[in-house]
Amino acid sequence: MGVHECPAWLWLLLSLLSLPLGLPVLGAPPRLICDSRVLERYLLEAKEAENVTTGCAEHCSLSENITVPDTKVNFYAWKRMEVGQQALEVWQGLALLSEAVLRGQALLVNSSQPWEPLQLHVDKAVSGLRSLTTLLRALGAQKEANSPPDAALAAPLRTITADTFRKFFRVYSNFLRGKLKLYTEEACRTGDR
Repeated sequence: MGVHECPAWLWLLLSLLSLPLGLPVLGAPPRLICDSRVLERYLLEAKEAENVTTGCAEHCSLSENITVPDTKVNFYAWKRMEVGQQALEVWQGLALLSEAVLRGQALLVNSSQPWEPLQLHVDKAVSGLRSLTTLLRALGAQKEANSPPDAALAAPLRTITADTFRKFFRVYSNFLRGKLKLYTEEACRTGDR
């Protein structure tokens, strides 16, 4: 009886099947978002998308307005907020951005001539928002957002509308640089105590 070699792809398949289900998504290291290089990567992608759409007029219009979070931050009020309130605002903003980019992606797919560079950046934004959601969940943002001390008193999320991908990517970039970065810095700092 001869010995048969197992093809490399079969080993890969077997090793993937042996991983516990859900680990790649749910098993993100809890403090990974606290590494500034991780958030910086998402910031660079968002800024790159914003830059690509700066000179774009024809292909970057949305056929309908999409609702996105208002990214203005009152730093005095933000610093006085409990971490749970900050988490709620970030979590709601991230959810709204995720809905908005998925809507934008659908509008782009349904357009007569989708512009490939724009499609690439929209797809990256979809992936980036999913990853950020996972990283924030691992940090505990979802739990904090669901139980801030004054949940009943929390103000509704302020929103604006975007009529172009340029405006969407500007909001996306500003959200990451503003509220998300402020929240993660505070959550990571208080988590280190």
